[in-house]
Amino acid sequence: MTRSKPRTFGQAKIGGQVKIGPYEGPAGGWGSMIGMGKVVGREGDLPVGQLLRQNKPDGFMCVSCAWAKPAKPHPAEFCENGAKATIWDLTPRRATLAFFARHTLTELRDWTDYELEQAGRLTEPLRYDAGSDRYVPCGWQEAFDAIGVELKRLEPTSAVFYASGRASLETSYMYALMARMYGSQNLPDSSNMCHESTSVGLTQSIGAPVGTVILDDFDKADFFFFFGQNVGSNSPRMLHDLQKAVRRGATIITFNPLRERGLEAFRNPQSPFQMLTPDVTEISAQYHQVKTGGDLAAITGLCKWLIEADEMARAAGNPALIDHDFIGQYTQGFEAFADFCRRADWADIERESGLSMAALAGAARAYGESQAAIGVYGMGLTQQRLGVENVNMVCNLMLLRGNVGRPGAGLCPVRGHSNVQGQRTVGITEKPELAPLDRLAEQYGFEPPRDKGLTTVEVCEGVLDGTVRAFIGLGGNFLRAVPDSPRVEEAWTGLDLTVQIATKLNRSHLVNGRVAYLLPCLSRIETDEQATGPQTVSMEDSTSCIHASDGTHPPASPDLKSEPAIVAGIAKALLPPNSKVDWEAWTADYGQVRDAIEATYPDKFADFNGRFRQPGGFHRGNPARERDFSGMEGGRATFIVPSSLSAVGFADQADLFRLMTLRSNDQFNTTVYGYDDRFRGIQGTRDVVLINAADMDRLSLTEGQVVTLVTDSSDGVDRRKGGLRVTAYDIPPGCLGAYYPECNVLAPVAHHSKQALTPAVKGIPVRIVA
Repeated sequence: MTRSKPRTFGQAKIGGQVKIGPYEGPAGGWGSMIGMGKVVGREGDLPVGQLLRQNKPDGFMCVSCAWAKPAKPHPAEFCENGAKATIWDLTPRRATLAFFARHTLTELRDWTDYELEQAGRLTEPLRYDAGSDRYVPCGWQEAFDAIGVELKRLEPTSAVFYASGRASLETSYMYALMARMYGSQNLPDSSNMCHESTSVGLTQSIGAPVGTVILDDFDKADFFFFFGQNVGSNSPRMLHDLQKAVRRGATIITFNPLRERGLEAFRNPQSPFQMLTPDVTEISAQYHQVKTGGDLAAITGLCKWLIEADEMARAAGNPALIDHDFIGQYTQGFEAFADFCRRADWADIERESGLSMAALAGAARAYGESQAAIGVYGMGLTQQRLGVENVNMVCNLMLLRGNVGRPGAGLCPVRGHSNVQGQRTVGITEKPELAPLDRLAEQYGFEPPRDKGLTTVEVCEGVLDGTVRAFIGLGGNFLRAVPDSPRVEEAWTGLDLTVQIATKLNRSHLVNGRVAYLLPCLSRIETDEQATGPQTVSMEDSTSCIHASDGTHPPASPDLKSEPAIVAGIAKALLPPNSKVDWEAWTADYGQVRDAIEATYPDKFADFNGRFRQPGGFHRGNPARERDFSGMEGGRATFIVPSSLSAVGFADQADLFRLMTLRSNDQFNTTVYGYDDRFRGIQGTRDVVLINAADMDRLSLTEGQVVTLVTDSSDGVDRRKGGLRVTAYDIPPGCLGAYYPECNVLAPVAHHSKQALTPAVKGIPVRIVA
């Protein structure tokens, strides 16, 4: 469809005036209030009552990020993006049958991500009719029965059961069990796209796939490293904890290619003094703009300085800078790692990191003076070709000074979606070794599949080569989130079955297999009324704490079903009767699902129903937090030597750039709330490429010039993204920034983490075509 003018939704105009300029304000403050106000202005009434229940012990857990929930919450325990997510879910707009009668899917594919979600909440189950190219109504049982028939025709190994990070622990457990009872181990989730490098790297280094800190540790730490994490946009509630830490004298040192405002300055919206005065809290004491892919070199420089300074200090009779007692008692591989650091040349470290020896020495010296340190990192590290080695290196840095397994110290990977970590905990994983298959076999009387399933990248490969025949999506926007999205979309129509469980319309619902269903579900914020009354669900935050969540808002439509009810409906149509699995009873009472989870994971979920309403959640335990590394080979945490100083996997060339994809502060994952990226000073557009001014001069590019990015690859596929506005920005030379998911078109499926298969969208080799 060709549009002659921008569409409008309420007060939201798409394609408005573009304004780009520096942003001098802090994170939080009035800017945050105005940002929320814009969404309220477009969506209607502000759900004040629901916002005040957000992240509270007797309320609902945020549907946005997975940051920890305090036992004693603030009066308003939500951030700008968390509020946007709640308002987004509770929109008065509805995508009814009348909407789908007006629009073909071909037409809707011309809409932007923002416009699709602005159509509103889905209201009833839908079947895709290829003849009319429209979604048409169908009954719930009709959908379940048809899905069951189609799946029974297929080899289970050709069917994929994907999960986004929003589904509750109860839903996730049921979903994983259904897939395995059907015979499929293909249980990828959004972890594959973002933090799989964490799961692999932490397990290699400390024997646990998740972080070791809890929220209390933030009150005890006197030092924080930040690597590749944008707290201001992706987990703003953490800024309260960082502000407290800075005010009591803690030091924060940040390594990021871009200067993110949340790690520079913060004005607390809940502080009348800060809101009514010029006062702001400076967050980072040092801020180092490392090259994209240069973190391996930077951390090598930190470790090299510490090891060599420690040797000189001890030779002079001064206190050690390294915790030799901890290293001797709890670790292995130190000498090989120390020898690697000693041999590393400072000229190579400076070239690969883009940072000077003096800058790295200053950061290492400050770390050497600390007492308890936390290493915080995000997808800036994990979404690289050597993302696993990046994680290993953060572990090495923390192990050097014994900063694992003691109060105020540890590793803190910051997860994205609100229960993505919890899904893995209760069985959504393609890796058979991570699921208690023997216990499931005994508990439910079936033989689970034992072969490894497909990761997200392998699903894309299977769609492209035709070996994947069916896709069930428990939430998410898979086609928009994956690399090589145009190629995957083109092959997607060859699938036999596609099923999407969702609250709102998105791109993934517009490209379908031969048989396709769109099944609308309740939001976590809405009342989930079942046979035994209103139900409660649970989820796990980034710090491995489990929380209850109660929805109380009226459902968007009486025809919606809960996620557990939808999973149970498909399971009953797909699987033969099993006296040990009562899907009907589980749907009627989610407490019975929690009892089943406890039976499967007694070490993690003891007294699950009795504890999950505990304020602040209950910690499910982590051996590494207790310095218990007995499950590792050798029984000790391991120093791992990296294979390279560069994590991008390609050599520098004069006209070859390292592209990193970015999220704005007006989006969460693939959900775009608006077209303003306040912290980067960009308004009215997402079609920009951020570039160093010196690189602009070198290539004779001008501000505002429209260019095309072309991927440098050897597979013969032409990958390009045009219409991007050249924008001078404070980014290291040789590096570019552009928005996700629009620039996924530039990421080859094969360009991924070597060990974890996480798409390497932080370091795509591209050239600029003027």
